[in-house]
Amino acid sequence: MKISFAKQAASFLGAMLILVAYVGQQVEWMDSRGAVYNILNAVGSTILAYVALSPFQIGFVVLEFTWAAISVWALFRSVHVQ
Repeated sequence: MKISFAKQAASFLGAMLILVAYVGQQVEWMDSRGAVYNILNAVGSTILAYVALSPFQIGFVVLEFTWAAISVWALFRSVHVQ
């Protein structure tokens, strides 16, 4: 199965966004309840979910759409609390 360069680049970008958020939280550069952390997770996981749709990979689709939904929920929650 050959995956296009564009999909590979998008997948890499999505993964990097999630990893930046994770590392940022681990080294205390950002708060896991903050907007930046949740935006990075939401955008990264949405990109990865889109990439997982074709060819369809159910495990990754479920994981990434759930990750995106929770990140968006957390983002709205953090905005309303402030």
